[in-house]
Amino acid sequence: MEISDLNRGLLQECAQLISPYVTRTPVMKSRSLNSMLGGELFFKCENFQRTGSYKMRGATHGLLRRSQGRQLKDVVTHSSGNFAQAIALAAKELGVGAHIVMPTSAPQIKKEGVMSYGAQIYECEPTIDAREATAKRIVEETGAEFIHPSNDVEVILGQGTAAMELLEDLPELHYLIAPVGGGGLLGGTAFAVNCLGYKTGVYGAEPEAVDDAYRSFHSGSIQTNTSTDTIADGLKTQLGTNSFPLIRSYVSDIILVTENEIIDAMRLIWERMKLVVEPSSAVALAAVLKSKSIFAGSKTGIIISGGNVDFPFP
Repeated sequence: MEISDLNRGLLQECAQLISPYVTRTPVMKSRSLNSMLGGELFFKCENFQRTGSYKMRGATHGLLRRSQGRQLKDVVTHSSGNFAQAIALAAKELGVGAHIVMPTSAPQIKKEGVMSYGAQIYECEPTIDAREATAKRIVEETGAEFIHPSNDVEVILGQGTAAMELLEDLPELHYLIAPVGGGGLLGGTAFAVNCLGYKTGVYGAEPEAVDDAYRSFHSGSIQTNTSTDTIADGLKTQLGTNSFPLIRSYVSDIILVTENEIIDAMRLIWERMKLVVEPSSAVALAAVLKSKSIFAGSKTGIIISGGNVDFPFP
């Protein structure tokens, strides 16, 4: 499937195909956070998704599409954790072997999740080049089929089903915001809003420390980062040739937030909503609270991307 093939029918078909394997996650609200913003916030809680993140959607769709009409071989991907866990579980359920490349800096809880689903982990240095080189080597050595964690078209389509569900529940939303790293979630979200005909404005949220998506959006070409020093471990990757055009076409803007703003937003969600979310998820709320001039007085959907976080306890 190519990006030019994407359409409303394929999105609806994707949602139906993955429905036996994923959870329709709840939408939650917080009076105190609404008061802080001066608007209404609706949180699509993908931290309650299987494996603890929205990435179960795209991983499942990617494997199901590849297995249609043929026996799928082993698969390989690289991920700091959430897509790794999603591929591992989806592969287990479909009887496929999974080889997962993970940076040494990946949270331990995510490594343990991958191992619990029976996948094999290959550690590498925490750089994009190291991830890609290690994955390429595994493909050559094992014959496994590579699935990109954020730039694969089937994966992007699967990620868009979270926004599809949210808008089915709340078609009156004025805005929808999602974190952006590799762009699979934001690209899928923006595509879903556009192809389904909603008038909802779509924004991305990104850490200042890894602002390649922001620079890519405003320059018109894919940019990279020389450093990945952010608490939001799930957002350290860069946009791809499939996710970037969707974001450029259908996203209004990308809002940057500081590390302290991310931590403060994560604490607010934990304390006010009693939800365990990871830093990458908190980036979206941080962006909304930072940009009250955009979102105050409106109904805004926030995709809580995941809840896999190491607790600082012995």
